[in-house]
Amino acid sequence: MIDRHHLSILREVDRCGSVTAAADKLNVTQSALSHTIAKFEERHGIKVWMKKGRSLRLTQAGEYLLGVAERLLPQIDHAERVLRDFALGRRGAIRVGMECHPCQRWLTKISTPFLAAWPEVDFEVCTAFRFDGVAALIGHEIDVLITPDPVDLPDVMFTPVFDYELVLMVHEDHPLAAKSIVDPHDLLDEELITVPVSLERLDIYTRFLVPALCRPRRHRTAETVDLMLQLVAAKRCVTVLPDWLLQDEAANLPIKTLRLGEAGIRKSINLGIRRGEQTVSYISGFIDAAQRPQSSV
Repeated sequence: MIDRHHLSILREVDRCGSVTAAADKLNVTQSALSHTIAKFEERHGIKVWMKKGRSLRLTQAGEYLLGVAERLLPQIDHAERVLRDFALGRRGAIRVGMECHPCQRWLTKISTPFLAAWPEVDFEVCTAFRFDGVAALIGHEIDVLITPDPVDLPDVMFTPVFDYELVLMVHEDHPLAAKSIVDPHDLLDEELITVPVSLERLDIYTRFLVPALCRPRRHRTAETVDLMLQLVAAKRCVTVLPDWLLQDEAANLPIKTLRLGEAGIRKSINLGIRRGEQTVSYISGFIDAAQRPQSSV
């Protein structure tokens, strides 16, 4: 039989790169781990990995089982956690993942009334993850995904929460501050600071600069919105952020916002959940809290 222990071993060996490191991670001896896999291979008449020098290489069967492990183990972990919560008298657990760096304070606004309304629900926020948010949602690593980039998938449904516009933020004394609308060529001599995600996920590139074959003089990233705004206020750079941040975060800073192109770059924040879980009371409660007018930005 294939059980969780075998899949866990395979996943940890792949992640750690060696049997010794995987055994340490799983708190078993190397010999016990090797014996378990040897019995598994004998029972099924396969090899899951082959030695290649000092390293291991997964066989075709091993690659297949690793895929099974990556799909099933997060769901098993999630199921065990939910059952543990029930045993502790909680209604359940909700894990919120974010693909919207500027939305942390907005999330605080909606999480406060949600926590008060659902005291028996465990609440966890992943604010700095680097994995694919949709894959994490499908794989049961998170339960709700906050994202400006919904996708059309059969297993996931997205609910729009609020609309916004991405704008260029410059110091009020910056030469571009005299304009109300900028075009891509206006950024050729600028130092642009953005959130730390890949260029293909930055709308300022995919929807504004790249189509015009333009790039800023320099591009760098910052981990926090506060730092980005402070750098703009210090005349060190320009940045692109949602328009509501000027009122919410930069009201007392010498910063002006400019539209990116005649049409602007309009976006919306969406909450993604696994299809079918909209009937889970505390998940629907979280979505309701996010959609209330007082929680909008």
